[in-house]
Amino acid sequence: MSDMSNEEVNKHSTYEIVEDKDLPHKHTIAVLVDNEFGVLGRVIGLFASRGYNIDSLTVSEVDHERALSRITIVTIGTDNIINQIIALLERSVPIHKVYDLTEEGPHIERTLALVKLVNEDDEERHKAQQIADHFGARTIDSTPKSFIFELSDTSETLNTFIEKLQPYGVKEIARTGVTAISRGSTYIEIL
Repeated sequence: MSDMSNEEVNKHSTYEIVEDKDLPHKHTIAVLVDNEFGVLGRVIGLFASRGYNIDSLTVSEVDHERALSRITIVTIGTDNIINQIIALLERSVPIHKVYDLTEEGPHIERTLALVKLVNEDDEERHKAQQIADHFGARTIDSTPKSFIFELSDTSETLNTFIEKLQPYGVKEIARTGVTAISRGSTYIEIL
């Protein structure tokens, strides 16, 4: 057994430990903006001009009287890049608030998928329906040759659902972007 302490071993190590903050990871960012022409284009342009990728983007009006919309952006980056994105967004007009839901605390994310399956084999159609039932998907259209299933869940669950259905004749998929909200009594205050 060596007489060297952990500190001495680390001092003589030939490798460097990379902290998690230096690795890219997914962030969900909520942005409250004025609901006016060109705002979404400016937000997208901010990402594009700096080479930042948007994995998912949703936008909808949340306060009609004050003409406010909420943009939910899912992006991947290091903590430094995410901080840069947030700082750039906060300086943009007409943006009111920017929240990194990933850093703010627990939150709920949902994505909606519509999956069209075309298959004339009754046994395979039955198996596809069982998969849909297992995932809690709703059958929103059914003909003797096709199904359309609707499922709202996390992106990961939707990916698994679609993967399980693939052998049974998936022909078309329509998905929304991620929408997210803080858990518990924490909320984004609309000023």
